[in-house]
Amino acid sequence: MEEVPVTTLALAPERTVASAWSVRDVYLQHGDFIWRCLQQLGIWEVDLDDCLQEVLLVVHRRLDSYDPDRAKVTTWLFGICLRIAKRHRRRAASRRETCVAKPAEQTSDETPEQQLVRRQAQQQLMRLLDRMTPEKRATFVLFELEGMQADQIAELMGVPVGTVHSRLHGARKQFVRDLARQQSRIRRQHG
Repeated sequence: MEEVPVTTLALAPERTVASAWSVRDVYLQHGDFIWRCLQQLGIWEVDLDDCLQEVLLVVHRRLDSYDPDRAKVTTWLFGICLRIAKRHRRRAASRRETCVAKPAEQTSDETPEQQLVRRQAQQQLMRLLDRMTPEKRATFVLFELEGMQADQIAELMGVPVGTVHSRLHGARKQFVRDLARQQSRIRRQHG
């Protein structure tokens, strides 16, 4: 099979015949996007490489069935990432090992107490996000942390804008409720 030059894909990735693409081309053009999607969907850093590889395996198997007239390539890739993240989370729930965040390697001007507070806040945020469904989590992270607009999220996720607003509303409500529960539990433990 003859490889299509990457420059051809860069000019018109939505109109290029999908069967002429290679997984390498998809990775070169959209690898960063796939990586960010998996992170936003709650895949731990230690599992990102494996999940990225799973996404690329699905792309390899289904590349010839991708129809650029039905969806943008990013929408198609996001859907694959979402399914891989869901499957990974189900499998991770039955694992006996505990994932821990990789310790920061860089030095900072923060005091050890400030670093501890920041790390605890990050861990608390991850626990709150981990309680959400992948769809709610992705919507929440894309809107609140990535700063994307609802219409952009709708296009990316392949859903109506109303669905994005509904998921965002539900995610915010759950976030506030779960945060209040965590803070109440912490107050009881230290009070």
